[in-house]
Amino acid sequence: HGAAELDEIGTEVLPRRTPAPAWLPTAKGEEGDFCLRSSDCVAGLCCARHFWSKICKPVLREGQVCTRHRRKGTHGLEIFQRCQCAEGLACRLQREHGPADTSRLHTCQRH
Repeated sequence: HGAAELDEIGTEVLPRRTPAPAWLPTAKGEEGDFCLRSSDCVAGLCCARHFWSKICKPVLREGQVCTRHRRKGTHGLEIFQRCQCAEGLACRLQREHGPADTSRLHTCQRH
């Protein structure tokens, strides 16, 4: 007889839904917004680690310093990850002009 009383009052019993956590983005993230994966960020940004969380960071352009990983899986060890190079660019060893070519710096360069 409890359900009939609810109908008489006009109160509907709806299933309880758990709201999304406040930190979960509802729209595509801008630079510096928290994210879980790159698809959470607007075009031109990727989701990369920054300390112990992940934020949207810019995809690297030509001439910018990039990270080249020698072994698979080492990307996860970084505290400050960089995005990958933009489409059409590759992360390559920067060529220094002169006899002291000791630079280990990698930059985004055209294929």
